[in-house]
Amino acid sequence: MQYLQDTLYNWLTIKVVCEARPDDTAARDTRLLFEQMLREKHQAVILGVQKEEPFYYVEYFVNQEEKTARFPIELIDVMLGQIEAEPEKYMNYEE
Repeated sequence: MQYLQDTLYNWLTIKVVCEARPDDTAARDTRLLFEQMLREKHQAVILGVQKEEPFYYVEYFVNQEEKTARFPIELIDVMLGQIEAEPEKYMNYEE
């Protein structure tokens, strides 16, 4: 069972990758998967994301409440850092 906090973390991590690599189809598809999970499994809607040292803040709506989750920037940016350090391992393959 995946918890809402885990789904938000995974979604934000891949969202950061998608923003840095807009042509990365695998990243886009993965982001869409997590967005679907947020909607269907958790009934959550993302309202916005802010990056303010040392955190990313994700504002979302769930259970008729507006909430905020925070994640350390260094934790969220790890995947993008790995991709940028070894781009040959993360090539984009056209559909």
